Amino acid sequence: MTVSELNREVKQLLEGNVPLLWVGGEISNFAAPSSGHWYFTLKDARAQVRCAMFRGRNRSVRFQPGNGREVLARARVSLYEGRGEFQLIIEHLEEAGFGALMRQLEMLKAKLQAEGLFDLARKKPLPYLPGTIGIITSPTGAAVRDMIQVLGRRYPAAKIELIPVAVQGQGSAQQIAQAIAWAGRLQRHDLLIVGRGGGSLEDLWSFNEEIVARALAACPIPTISAVGHETDTTITDMVADVRAPTPSAAAEIASANAAELVEQFQSQHARLQRAMQQQLRHMQQQVQLVGNRIRHPREQLQNRAQRLDHLEIQLRSTIRQQVAQARQRLQQSERAFSQVHPQQRLKRSQDTLQLVADRLHRAVKRQLQHKRELVAHTGQLLHSVSPLGVLERGYAIVRDDQQRVIRDASQVRSGQRIHAKLAQGEVTATVD
Repeated sequence: MTVSELNREVKQLLEGNVPLLWVGGEISNFAAPSSGHWYFTLKDARAQVRCAMFRGRNRSVRFQPGNGREVLARARVSLYEGRGEFQLIIEHLEEAGFGALMRQLEMLKAKLQAEGLFDLARKKPLPYLPGTIGIITSPTGAAVRDMIQVLGRRYPAAKIELIPVAVQGQGSAQQIAQAIAWAGRLQRHDLLIVGRGGGSLEDLWSFNEEIVARALAACPIPTISAVGHETDTTITDMVADVRAPTPSAAAEIASANAAELVEQFQSQHARLQRAMQQQLRHMQQQVQLVGNRIRHPREQLQNRAQRLDHLEIQLRSTIRQQVAQARQRLQQSERAFSQVHPQQRLKRSQDTLQLVADRLHRAVKRQLQHKRELVAHTGQLLHSVSPLGVLERGYAIVRDDQQRVIRDASQVRSGQRIHAKLAQGEVTATVD
């Protein structure tokens, strides 16, 4: 066998027969080149082993490793063929001891609780019918699909807006906190759901970060925390206004049941319809009572026309009487003039007669004009109180399909047919 064949055979033998395992020890010879990979030695009092942790894995490490640091590593056994060195490929690295993360978590809980971030008094009530729901989670996880499916089934009227973030790994907590702060500043959502699907304590650690907790506490929008499974509890569950055991449960909490809303609407619609019918009957009775007391405009017009005819007859009689009197005076004057025969006085008398006749004629015309204007004004007054006159000024009488008069916009709904009586004809329309 060549050296390359031997090393390859040994590598396959190690990787195929030694399972994934946990190894504890002290870090030494730590190196972090520009490639982003980590190389170090893990040792105890009697032995040491070379270790490599590649960039895709070390991004999730929540502390800065260094020489002399006691750690616990989840690793698989391998062989570096180029130098024939036995090594461990590190999949996960954490501070040594079970309580490292838990101590960190408990310390943060105590700090935030002392500041009042868990108090029930500061929690905001959720809106009953949110118009826009923001979901802060991973766009590729199963959790977002479950929430969208539940919201679409229960409450299709809501607008759903996904705010995509990383939910684990390096920088994920900052992304979540920035998304919460951005939504709080924008305030175009009525409700925010923050969460992800289940996982280990390390996977859910972003939702135990202080930066996320403080962003939730400062958010002016009501929030629901939906992290992991029912048995998982994170700091966001304690800070958010409402904690949901799962993402699907969060969608149910955030949404009203559409079937129940339809049933409530139908019940309220029936009650409103009965009340409107009763009110319409009462108003019809009042209209009928008032109508019995009001004289029809046609009757008033007939009376006015008869009065006008009477005035015209009186006027003509007065004119004839005045003309007869004037003629009589003229005849008397002519007789008086014929006795004295003064040509000049006759001429002045003729002029005076003509002047009197002109004045009489103008007076008669003025009186006739005054009477006509009085009659026209009376007719206009009568026409102004007539419903037909109101329609001619551009108004309309609007009724629904049951011929009930519509006096308030709240009496109609979108899509309802209405009928408008105009001065000339009728128009059928649909409410937009």
